[in-house]
Amino acid sequence: MTGTLYITGDAAADNLLNTDANALLLGMLLDQQVPMEWAFAGPSTLKERLGHLDPGKIAAMPEDDFVSICCEKPAIHRFPGSMGKRIHQVCAVVADQYDGDAANLWTGVDSGKELFRRLKALPGYGDEKSKIFVAILGKTQGVAPEGWRNAAGKFGDDVPRSVADITDEASLGRVRDWKKAQKAAKKDKQDRPLTD
Repeated sequence: MTGTLYITGDAAADNLLNTDANALLLGMLLDQQVPMEWAFAGPSTLKERLGHLDPGKIAAMPEDDFVSICCEKPAIHRFPGSMGKRIHQVCAVVADQYDGDAANLWTGVDSGKELFRRLKALPGYGDEKSKIFVAILGKTQGVAPEGWRNAAGKFGDDVPRSVADITDEASLGRVRDWKKAQKAAKKDKQDRPLTD
C-alpha cells in the first residue's frame, strides 16, 4: 500500500498514513472535533511513543495505560481520554477479526457495500466516517472494489469535500475553500442543510 494522501503538513506522518493501513484507519478514527491535520498526525505521534502501531499489542495493553500515553503532551486529540479508549477498542477488533492488520478490512473485498459494512461495524465508525474512509481508499490508496463510489455516497464524487480529496497543497486549499463555502451556505459535507 502506497497512497497519495497529503494532509498533516509532515512528510513522514503522511508517508506513514500512505504505507501503514493501521495508521490510516486510526487517523480517520481521530478525525472529529479537531483540525484534520491534527487528527491524521495522531498515528505518527502514537508510533513515536509506542515504537509501533500493532493493534494486537495495543489491545493487550491495559486500557488505562494506553489512554495515559494518548494524554501525554502534546495530546493526540482534543479529547485524548475518550479517543484513546476508542483507539483501544478499534485495535481490539482489528486484532481479533482481521489478524492485527487493518488492510485485511479491505483486502479481497469484492464490493464497496461490503467494505462500508465492515467499516461501519468498527467502534467510532459511523455512517459518514465510513463513507469518507471508503472514498479515501478509492481515491488515494488504490483500493476500489466494485461500487465503491456508491458506497462512499457524496464523498465518492469529484467535489473537493473531504480529506479523501487531498493529495497535495493545492487540493488541500480547494477542500478548505469548499468547506468555508458550505459553512457560509449553511450546508454540511453531504450538501444537506445544517440544522440549529
